[in-house]
Amino acid sequence: MNLPQITYLTALLIMLGYILHIGKPVILPVLIALIALYILSNVTDRLGRVPVIGRLPALLRRLIVLLAFTVLTVLSFAYLADTFTQVAAALPGYESNIDALVLRAAHVFGIEDQPTWAKVRSATIDRFQVQSYIGPVLLSLRGFGGTLFLVTLYAFFMMAERAVMARKLANAFGDPERETRTIALFERINTRVGDYLSVKTVVNIILGLLSYGVLLIFGIDFALFWAILIGLLNYIPYIGSLIAVIFPVLLSLAQTGSYSAASMVAVGLTVAQMFVAGYLEPRMMSRTFNLSPFVVLFALAFWGALWGLPGAVLAVPLTASMIIVLAEIPATRPIAILLSASGRL
Repeated sequence: MNLPQITYLTALLIMLGYILHIGKPVILPVLIALIALYILSNVTDRLGRVPVIGRLPALLRRLIVLLAFTVLTVLSFAYLADTFTQVAAALPGYESNIDALVLRAAHVFGIEDQPTWAKVRSATIDRFQVQSYIGPVLLSLRGFGGTLFLVTLYAFFMMAERAVMARKLANAFGDPERETRTIALFERINTRVGDYLSVKTVVNIILGLLSYGVLLIFGIDFALFWAILIGLLNYIPYIGSLIAVIFPVLLSLAQTGSYSAASMVAVGLTVAQMFVAGYLEPRMMSRTFNLSPFVVLFALAFWGALWGLPGAVLAVPLTASMIIVLAEIPATRPIAILLSASGRL
């Protein structure tokens, strides 16, 4: 590759990144809908193997799955938004426990002028004008609700288009042999991407249920809220699991006022994370997508810088899906091998 080609490629990548950045309101819902479509299509195919439901027409099964997805999405968004408000309102009620923790920490570090939570808060949190953040947070929630609506709408039309895609390909190519090869390629890609995203989603649901059980055992407030958050953040490798554990542990510390109780919650949630990541997920994945750790970190940095938290959540599914597509095309298979961890696909 000579210097002009390198220059053109660099300019193309810069323009592509700029388009992805400014096109976030349009592109992000489409990508989320595409990922949701793979999961929903996989669920629809599996329902076809169920004795009673499998006798229903494929169109009706797709409609049932899509309606269930829409209802679940709306209810989850409403629950998370309402619970977030309840968590913020409940924090002042833990003030006495936080006072005890602050005094205990002052004893440990030998601070003579023992502070109270009121003094610590006035020197830290109260210096921020919370009211100035209410408007942007509400606008963000409203924008997230609009994104969910677009995702549901796009997923509906994508699922309807999927039924006639084979006929479109036949009319587009005309050549029966080329049409057969193309359809076979799309089927392999769809199967691998769908299996990966479906299994990853099931794994995250199991992790959420295990975390919910741990939080219930220790009596942590808003256990379901934290369990859902842990399941969602598990899409983000490395830092996602860490962030998911920190928040409920901090809440348990404020709720119980006990370092030992918070430590037990942290141990329980960490054990659940290690069991899912180290034992369950590798065995549920029929074919592991061994992404290079550097590629994972770069994907997190790239998509996170472009789209923030949604980009970080989608980073690994998008990268894994891209490598699957590259691996199925002979011309781009070497690129997929370079992006893998073991060098084998």
